[in-house]
Amino acid sequence: MSIVDFVPVILFAVAAIILQCELYRQMSKGTFALFSVGTLDIICAGGAKALYKLLYAAGICDFKPLSDMFFPVQSLGFMFAGIGMLAMILHRPGKDAALSVVPPVFTGTMVFVSCMCLGQALVYVVLCILCVKLKKPFLIAVFVTSFLCSLTMGYLSTKDFAQSYMNWIAEITNIIGQGLLLYGVAAMKKDGLSGLKIREKGNNTA
Repeated sequence: MSIVDFVPVILFAVAAIILQCELYRQMSKGTFALFSVGTLDIICAGGAKALYKLLYAAGICDFKPLSDMFFPVQSLGFMFAGIGMLAMILHRPGKDAALSVVPPVFTGTMVFVSCMCLGQALVYVVLCILCVKLKKPFLIAVFVTSFLCSLTMGYLSTKDFAQSYMNWIAEITNIIGQGLLLYGVAAMKKDGLSGLKIREKGNNTA
């Protein structure tokens, strides 16, 4: 199971790389920086937790900081990625200074829960908007299902993982969610995402 934990991380990483490549010309430097840093945070957090499980399962060590960093780092990662995606839709040239302000890091579970939920919602909302612009309504259902899987993961995280079947349920749910995300992103790439005219006016490739 510890090895399988790397699968959703890899699926998300591939989807994030595709989005970075396809949307690079659609984003200003500030929005691309927010989105790319956010997705990198998410990948690193997921990879660190998967590595922790592997090291623990192999009896090498119990290095809990790898697991403890997962929630706060991934939460802020989703927040940055979500803001970057939203800014891509709303941003106008010459506004990078406002986007360069990094929000302070807070402590407290509810703050990170809020960041993760809001960030994920922003990412998926923008993906659905892009689906509308590409005239691919079927992909909206794909992304909505992927988002519901992410919300289910949040619910499952509150349950008792002492039972192995709970771990497998969470693992399968995560793989399905990230697999759908990758499928949707790959389909948008095939349908010409990089050449999509996101805004009617303005050029923000500075």
